[in-house]
Amino acid sequence: MASGLPLRHPAQGFNASQQLIKSDHGSMLTMSDDNVMMKQIVGTHAPDGREVDVKPLLLLVEDILKRATLQIDSSLTTSQAHAEMEDKTYHVNFVSMLDALSYTIDRISSEIAYKALGGTDAHATTVSLFNMLTSYSWDAKLVLTLAAFALNYGEFWLLAQISSSNQLAKSMAILRQLPSIIEQSGPLKPRFDAINNLIKVMMDVARCVVEFKDLPPAYISNEVPALSTAMAHIPTAVYWTMRSVVACAAQITSLTTMGHEFSISTTDAWELSTLAHKLSNILDHLRKQLDTCYQYIDEKRNVESFQMLKSLFEKIHIDNMKVLKALIYAKDDIQPLIDGSSKKRVHLDVLRRKNVLLLISGLDMSSDELSILEQIYNESRHHGARLDSQYEVVWVPIVDRSVQWSDPMKEKFESMQSSMPWFTVYHPSLIEKAVMRFIKEVWHFRNKPILVVLDPQGKVVCPNALHMMWIWGSSAFPFTSLREESLWKDETWRLELLVDGIDPVILNWIKEGKYIFLYGGDDDEWVRKFTNTARAVAQAARIPLEMVYVGKSSKREKIQRVIATITVEKLSYVWQDLTMIWFFWTRLESMLYSKIQSGKLDDHDPMMQEIKKLLSYGREGGWAVLSNGSNVVVNGHRTTVLQTLLEYDLWKEQVPVKGFDLAFRDHQGRIHDIARPCCRFDFPMTTGRIPETMKCPECNQTMEKFSTFLCCHDEVIPDELFK
Repeated sequence: MASGLPLRHPAQGFNASQQLIKSDHGSMLTMSDDNVMMKQIVGTHAPDGREVDVKPLLLLVEDILKRATLQIDSSLTTSQAHAEMEDKTYHVNFVSMLDALSYTIDRISSEIAYKALGGTDAHATTVSLFNMLTSYSWDAKLVLTLAAFALNYGEFWLLAQISSSNQLAKSMAILRQLPSIIEQSGPLKPRFDAINNLIKVMMDVARCVVEFKDLPPAYISNEVPALSTAMAHIPTAVYWTMRSVVACAAQITSLTTMGHEFSISTTDAWELSTLAHKLSNILDHLRKQLDTCYQYIDEKRNVESFQMLKSLFEKIHIDNMKVLKALIYAKDDIQPLIDGSSKKRVHLDVLRRKNVLLLISGLDMSSDELSILEQIYNESRHHGARLDSQYEVVWVPIVDRSVQWSDPMKEKFESMQSSMPWFTVYHPSLIEKAVMRFIKEVWHFRNKPILVVLDPQGKVVCPNALHMMWIWGSSAFPFTSLREESLWKDETWRLELLVDGIDPVILNWIKEGKYIFLYGGDDDEWVRKFTNTARAVAQAARIPLEMVYVGKSSKREKIQRVIATITVEKLSYVWQDLTMIWFFWTRLESMLYSKIQSGKLDDHDPMMQEIKKLLSYGREGGWAVLSNGSNVVVNGHRTTVLQTLLEYDLWKEQVPVKGFDLAFRDHQGRIHDIARPCCRFDFPMTTGRIPETMKCPECNQTMEKFSTFLCCHDEVIPDELFK
């Protein structure tokens, strides 16, 4: 259906140009049935199957149209697009393709110019172009039309730009009335702005249409709703873009044929703006569908990459390079690591055939964790060249892609990276989505740091050696699950297990065979009563007793107050460094997690029962562990231990007979049997592996399971306050 008002057809002149503008105005406002019009356009479409790579041609058109402006923007001439254009447009294949298309481009250019001079209805001109391009695909129709427009438009501005310095150009410019146009550039500026704005939208639509054509068919098909919706709208987008080409050509033709006379029009810029607005709406719709298509393709690729990763770890390799490249960065175009010692960028080859410990964490890894890990790492380096070459640590930062990368995140990342003495991934963006999914689903990463161990062939030999590292340090090398099992077989329930590697003072007390109370909690009144009573009992029993306060696994602010009380009143020895307290409880928790991870949480293992008791007491309140040298005598809740001390007169006669340790244990056991305290274990959801069931270490019954929401405000105080 032809649109627009009836037209007179003068050969040329002001009336013809004005009538064309009015025709466009009428067609946009009176077109009541776009479906009928688009059926007419689609009816001209009969592609013969030829494939035309229009991207190089589109780049060439873009280059021409960007340069063909009244005010040349010098920055455009150095853009990446132009560099790419030079590479592609002068390629042999492109030159041959251009030879084949030049006749069609010339025909379209002539058709547009002729119809513009004759004042033909814009819709009719556009239909005639579709009839000429019937055998081409939609993207090719559009780009060929834009190329034809660029041919005329580029020539117009080329003459305008060089006429002052080239006599031939000057003479041709006079013939085309360009001097008068340039002289009237002020009054004509709104029209030029409208033309430039419309051209920009036309090019944006063209790029979008070409992007749809380039979507990989291996990952998306027309069955995907976003693509099928877009493909249904592309004919409309192509039509209105070609219609806009006709409108722009009419403006330029009118300028060159009427010169200053045409500048009295007040509706032309508005008409071009209306077309630009319509195209912008079409573009917005297409871009939304394109974004959805890209998301769909990304998901498909991520699934494919995820499956490839899983398959990769099931195979045997001669070294670890394939695995590390798949996890960190696959290409060789950049150096993806930072060497922590030199702070220089390096390639993955530095890790070839080495045991690699992947430290995987977010940007919220605590300063305590980093401090202790760095201490263990540096100690291992001081053990000589043998250990130095045995393993390398690589920090793999995991950052949620849905959260926009911000300056505070950048500063936090760079601060953490600069403090690490081991290798680090250069930037979190190098870690692909599929890799993050693999780390979360297969390696059970839940925001709490994990340390995945790969052997020199890239095989996972321990899903998380962090527990091992906290408990035994570098002596756990090569950090395999077999080594972990072996270390547990050699362990016994003794005081060294709890404090080894934390405080040499306590180790000296053990060597001296002293009685030692390890105690904790956040109730300063209980602490005062417990320490004073314990000291009085020790004096009465004439035993050498030392006491050390090791705090609590949480509530740092309260712990600081208790430490201050103990120090001022000289109640006992105390760990002033909160990092030592954190490490004590982290090691204790790691013992439990280590057993959970290995699937060997034996409810009949006496050592693990004692560890579970201590963790539970630490959550519930005060507690104390009494040892005689290395041997642990009692591991008790605050109520039973304090009561045992207060009732010393009831069992003091047993001390000369049984010894202080056995007499204390027997009486505490009787109190414990009467009033068993509740047991409780808290597993954060960020913990990778959480047991389905647990037995109570006190009564051996299956414990109840709860979901808890917890907010301990003093735990979010910045680490700097504790230094």
